Amino acid sequence: MAESEGFPLARPGLWVERVGDRSFPAGWPALFLDRDGTINLDTGYPDDPAAMALRDGIAPVIAAANERGIPVVVVTNQSGIARGYFGWDAFARVNGRVLDLLAEQNAFVDMVLACAYHEAGTGLLAMADHPMRKPNPGMLLEAGRQLGLDLKRSLIVGDKLADMEAGQRAGLARGWLVDGEGSMMGGLSVLPLRDATDLGGLLTAIRSL
Repeated sequence: MAESEGFPLARPGLWVERVGDRSFPAGWPALFLDRDGTINLDTGYPDDPAAMALRDGIAPVIAAANERGIPVVVVTNQSGIARGYFGWDAFARVNGRVLDLLAEQNAFVDMVLACAYHEAGTGLLAMADHPMRKPNPGMLLEAGRQLGLDLKRSLIVGDKLADMEAGQRAGLARGWLVDGEGSMMGGLSVLPLRDATDLGGLLTAIRSL
């Protein structure tokens, strides 16, 4: 993987970072999560680490995957970088703060992928419908390739239909939509994540992987 300005950039607009040293068997499922609006409260274009706060109930979800030995993979679109609102340095600080907040609750992420490509971007980041940008499945497929995952058995949690579509197009069978409604999206069963009952269902699904 090429390094650019000290950051783990596989391409100018693609961050791929392996976090920690946990190893996993080949053919293992993963828990995929969007970041902004799913792990942390959505603050618009996130460039301030001090503004980061976790959503209620998300740390136990990640901790349950950790306890089960399931890799936890963050897949996040970051169009603010493409638009020039902030750079990878701000992304690194914000992401580090989010991971620190999770660690304070004994919840740990194993890989982070971030896509900065967007049609409204400038320079090398000005690309419409980039294969790595959700709802395209590229980030999930890349994590699957690097970690040797069983994508069909994997789960995804997000706050936008684009997250669910990315999961469906990557071959996942189940997803949880924050504050959303249940539905079928092709072969993906979309379940709502709105209350303690929904959270319990997600925890049960993780522990049964």
